[in-house]
Amino acid sequence: MNPQIIISVILAGALGLFLWGRWRHDVVAFSALILAALAGVVETKDAFSGFGHPAVITVAAVLAISRALQLSGVIDLAARQIAGITENPLANLALLITAGAILSAFMNNVGALALMMPLALQTTQSPGRVLMPLSFGTILGGMMTEIGTPPNIIIATYRQGLTGKGFELFDFAPLGVPLTLMGVTFLVVIGWRLIPPGRKSSKSPADILEGAMYLTEAKVEKDAPVIGKTIRQMERMVDNEALVIGVIRHGYRHLGRVRDMTLEEDDVVILRTESNAFHKLLEIAGLSLLGDARVGAEVLRSDEIALLEFVVMPGARLDGHSARDIRLTERYGINMLAIARHGQRMDQRLGHIRFQAGDVLLIQGEKDTLQETMQTLGCMALAERGLRPIRKRKRFLPLAIFIVAISITSTGLIPVQISFSAAILFMVLFELISVRQVYESIDWSVIVLLGALIPLGAALENTGVTDIFAGWVVDSAVYFPFWMVLVTVMVLTMALTNLINNAATAVMMAPIAVSIANQTGVSIDPFLMVTAVAASSAFLTPVGHQNNVLVMGPGGYRFGDYWRMGLPLQILIILLTVPLVMVVWPL
Repeated sequence: MNPQIIISVILAGALGLFLWGRWRHDVVAFSALILAALAGVVETKDAFSGFGHPAVITVAAVLAISRALQLSGVIDLAARQIAGITENPLANLALLITAGAILSAFMNNVGALALMMPLALQTTQSPGRVLMPLSFGTILGGMMTEIGTPPNIIIATYRQGLTGKGFELFDFAPLGVPLTLMGVTFLVVIGWRLIPPGRKSSKSPADILEGAMYLTEAKVEKDAPVIGKTIRQMERMVDNEALVIGVIRHGYRHLGRVRDMTLEEDDVVILRTESNAFHKLLEIAGLSLLGDARVGAEVLRSDEIALLEFVVMPGARLDGHSARDIRLTERYGINMLAIARHGQRMDQRLGHIRFQAGDVLLIQGEKDTLQETMQTLGCMALAERGLRPIRKRKRFLPLAIFIVAISITSTGLIPVQISFSAAILFMVLFELISVRQVYESIDWSVIVLLGALIPLGAALENTGVTDIFAGWVVDSAVYFPFWMVLVTVMVLTMALTNLINNAATAVMMAPIAVSIANQTGVSIDPFLMVTAVAASSAFLTPVGHQNNVLVMGPGGYRFGDYWRMGLPLQILIILLTVPLVMVVWPL
């Protein structure tokens, strides 16, 4: 069979599976790579070359460095100072978005949002009004430097493969800085007003979740069947549909790890359960209600036990699994008390709900380990009280190492993948981040996605498919001004990036953009630049960028809310990018 047909069918199938969303993006990409290798359109010796590609190494390094900076606390400290400057709502929104954009230029987009999001939720403004502008601002800020976003890294290294010299660290600034300034201004002055009115008054995650809980207290009566049994055994009496959160014995509240406590007469158990299961448990276990039975969330906290809100990150270990699947309570010693999705609480049996990225969870656990445990599971704390305490010893050393790495990279003496990898090595040697934390900080789904797609992108070029697509664009644009070709490339790239991963979009569109440039006899640079900008402009849907997924639950947004603010922003980006590119990167 014709190799062009084979690679086109494989990538079309992969794109369809990306859009379907049933399978993980990294699984789809890796499957497509294996199929292409078996079909012979990707040579076996090159099948895994993408995993050693400079772009992949750089993305992994940026993720690890971002984690080290978060652990140091210095970025937290600066962000808190910025957030407390003014109480004026618009000025506060402007400061939050600007700070997020600046952070995003030098660290991972998701990391920048993770630092600013808890602070945004502490403002007097409702989450629905502030979180989407903050997400868009951190995406915009990533456009300012090579390391700010994966599409820029991919485009820079792709150019190096073609010309022997890639875009340098601040080559994206002449485009990225004006676009970020324009975007932030739009978001602060107009953008937030375009969010549907219902989202402006949405409650905070804490209000939604704590309001969803029905907590009761019940007393173990004399001769009750559960006397001498453990909490775990009592829960099994009702098929684990009741969750014991604590036990009050002799006036002292035992919270947290109570599963193995043996029940005694006159113990009072604090329960989180549905009404049907609760009455069933009263009857089977020999419990009696205390008063009106309803108690508040304050009984779940103590000096040792915390009650915090977390959001499930894209690619988290929880994603796609239920609390029962992963034995959340038994294995990790934490209690899940409520779930909110898209701003609405989930009323089904909690243990059976499969988590999705963007879900907001109300979790109870030991203060000393709760945040670290949830972070291991791929969740981010929402409330400021959940933030890691500021480290005083060696606080500024990770930042200093990072600045040195950036300075060396900007001189062009050492490639970014080498300087940043060296920075991580020094941070590990100085015990600023552990080896385990380095591995945990890397989003391996993104690494696998890129490592699999890069050889597939090369196969598109080698088989001539990119030339065919480019020919269609060039043939259809002969009767229009040349700037319309750039607009066409941007529109096609934006359409794709709003449906699939932005890094995947950059890998697929870069060869096509270069082929268009070659067929029209102009420089490849303006085409690569508009491709980088468009691939990062995922503002129409929550699935186009991880940050949009993260704010969907806490902000109470729906799928159709994003285009209301995102479409005008994308139009402004096109209107500003094309003339800027033609001036800064002449044809």
